[in-house]
Order: sequence, then C-alpha cells, then structure tokens
Amino acid sequence: MTGTLAALVLAACSSSGGKQPAEASGAAQAGVADTPRMTIALITHAAPGDTFWDLVRKGAEAAAKKDNVDLQYQADPDGANQANLVQSTIDKKVDGIAVTLAKPDAMKANVEKAVQGGIPVVALNGGIEDWKAMGVQGYFGQDEKIAGEAAGERLKTDGAKKALCVIQEQGHVGLEARCDGAKATFPDTEKIYVTGTDMPSVQAAITSKLQQDPGIDRVLTLGAPFALTAVKSVKDASSSAKVVTFDTNKDLVTAIKNGEVEWAVDQQPYLQGYLAVDSLWLYKVNGNTIGGGQATLTGPAFIDKTNVANVEKFAANGTR
Repeated sequence: MTGTLAALVLAACSSSGGKQPAEASGAAQAGVADTPRMTIALITHAAPGDTFWDLVRKGAEAAAKKDNVDLQYQADPDGANQANLVQSTIDKKVDGIAVTLAKPDAMKANVEKAVQGGIPVVALNGGIEDWKAMGVQGYFGQDEKIAGEAAGERLKTDGAKKALCVIQEQGHVGLEARCDGAKATFPDTEKIYVTGTDMPSVQAAITSKLQQDPGIDRVLTLGAPFALTAVKSVKDASSSAKVVTFDTNKDLVTAIKNGEVEWAVDQQPYLQGYLAVDSLWLYKVNGNTIGGGQATLTGPAFIDKTNVANVEKFAANGTR
C-alpha cells in the first residue's frame, strides 16, 4: 500500500482543470484504467468564488480521468443544503461519495444513511474529529488544530505582537480550530467574523479593525482570497501589519514572491481531491483502504519566500 500511495502522491503533482471539467496533464494523465465505468460524487461546502475549491476539484478530476470515473461535483456552504446533496446522491445510487464535513452535525444523518446503505464514503478537508463516528472509511486533509498551532508558533518565531484571525464562515469547525490552535501557541490572537461571500464587506471589516487597534501587527486569514483582500485592508488602514494566511492559489503564490504576503500554510487541496476519488476507486476495484483507520494528512507545510519557487510552476498550472 505504501508504494501505491507514493505513486498517487507523485501523480498528484501536476494536473490542470478548473471550474468546468478539464483535461488533466502531466503525470496524472499517464494512463486510464480499463475497469468498468463508475460514478463517484464529490460534495463540498464550497462557497461561490472560493478558488481553494477549484484546486480540490482539479485533483478529483485528474483522479477521475485516470480511473475511468464519472465524477459528479456539487457544493453548498449551508450545512442543511449540503446534507440534502448527499441524500440526492444516495437516491441516484452512486458508487461512492467523497464529502467534506465542515458542519458535522448537519451532515451526520445523511452520511450515516449512505454508509448503512452500502455506499462507500470518504471524507476530505473538514471533519477530522467526526468522520470515524459516522462510519466513513477514510479522511484526507490536515488536522486544523495542529495547523493552527503551527501558525501560532510561526507568528511567535517571527516576532509578532498581536494577531487578528479572520474567520470567513461561522459554524465551520475547521476554521474555528485553526484560530483556536493559533491562540493556543500565540495567545495574543483575536478572532473576527466576516461574511466570506461578500468580499467588499470583508475588506471593510478588516480595515475598520486595524484602524481601531493599531497594536495588531499580523492579519491571519484562513484562505488565499481573503489574504489578498487583507493586503488591501492594510493599505486602506495605513497599517504596518503583515498578512499571513492558510491556503494558496496562483495569485497568492505571486503575493508571497512579491512580499505582499509573508507566508501561507499549505494543506495541498489538489491532493485531497485526488486521493479522495482515487481511494474510492481502489476500494471498489480491489478492496483497498488508505490510512489504517487514521487520517491521511496532506499538511500542514509552510510556503514562504525561501521555497515559493518550488511551487510557483505548479501554481501557474492551477494545481497548487
């Protein structure tokens, strides 16, 4: 299994796609399985316009292309609506479901229904504390509390004095865990809640907070688009605060290279999507499971000026 997983990780290093189904490129396109066509649903809590999920979807599409899978992607940031999407896939009798569990209480009943109905389910990105209890067979992502703690340690090492942790979606257990983890290792961390689907209001809220509290010298955002917006807020507020973040996209990598953003915590979203779909295919065709009953961690790692060149070419392809 170790050799198989290593091959999957290498395959996940380069692919391209987008908001619409797209052809994979590079290593992920090397071969196409001759196994019977199957249907796998990928259901996330993605909010419209959040580029993080483009990367997850591209990884899933690359694996689907390789594995002769009909990938059906759906998303809704509302927990109840996302749960309804799971029910819809159960009704369609799909061969497997990959799902995020950012709002586990809302998702629990329908995920368990899928499992009890004989549909294999894996989780990714959100719900690391909850997936086992729902009977899900694997998890692909990072431990958000550990990632938050790592971010807090990095803030301390960088000599920060006070951090503002920007949460763009209330009720999201993973985002809360990031801020809580940061506060555990960097106690002078304050949360602010913004509406992530309304970027002008995000910019205004961060600007206002920086103007009210000039002691804030770090803005810690939890997604690449919000980091880029925070850069504008810092300028609007005439603040000297530095911006750091979780997660990346092409523009964020450029911002790190240019010094507008100090660093990003990378959880490899492309890899999460790829492994989630590929693991379901492996289970269906060969009875394999990945992780040995434990989460398969895809992060955290830091991207900063010292190593940004290593991921820049992949970011240009839209896969990092």
